[in-house]
Amino acid sequence: MANNVEICGVNTARLPVLKNTETIDLIRKAHAGDLLARDSAISGNLKLVLSVIQRFSGRGEMMDDLFQIGCVGLIKAVDNFNTEMDVHFSTYAVPMIIGEVRRYLRDNSAIRVSRSMRDAAYRALNVREQFTAEHHREPTLDELAAEVGVKREELVFALDSIADPVSLFEPVGGEGSDSLLVMDQVGDERNCDARWLERISLAEGIGELSDREKRIVAKRFWQGKTQSEVAAEIGISQAQVSRLEKTALSKIEKHV
Repeated sequence: MANNVEICGVNTARLPVLKNTETIDLIRKAHAGDLLARDSAISGNLKLVLSVIQRFSGRGEMMDDLFQIGCVGLIKAVDNFNTEMDVHFSTYAVPMIIGEVRRYLRDNSAIRVSRSMRDAAYRALNVREQFTAEHHREPTLDELAAEVGVKREELVFALDSIADPVSLFEPVGGEGSDSLLVMDQVGDERNCDARWLERISLAEGIGELSDREKRIVAKRFWQGKTQSEVAAEIGISQAQVSRLEKTALSKIEKHV
């Protein structure tokens, strides 16, 4: 997104940027009842919202809508930030903004889950926000499950049920034709067609070996024994083991 794009009538190139100390000073005044200071703290951190919503571009949502939702998270952050803690405001605000945007995307998701599971997940999200506001860190799964009143496993299933779906064709890195897709990272290389055909060919090749050749191949490549060790076990010379091994591998190579 270009820096001079207008969102909700706001020219993003002209958004003011406050220093952390300036923001905290304004928030202290806002908590004391100064509405102008509250407005200044919000407007001076709108670029946090802009940086967050860029992560969610390309999902078919209007950027104006995401910007407005992100502003809700920013406002909550300004109203709930504890100025006595030695924490940068952005460290606290960004997760709050991301949470609001994700909640909006989940509520508008085409995938439907049971009402009870959604309720449990949203309770967990609310509890996590409250916990984060009080302790300035996210709770562990066990802490969150205890606060919500559900088992840890149920909490995991509930949160997973409202997670944003990701397309297998969504780019995750690179540029242009060299970009990586999600499916490039989650592909099952072990059970792909090429591996399946290789296993069939390998089985056919081994099937043509004599019993002695199979025994030598098994000891050499499955058990990791040396030719000398195999020769001693079978009762033949190392030279014979070497010759039989080469013959066996040659037979297998014709199939693979």
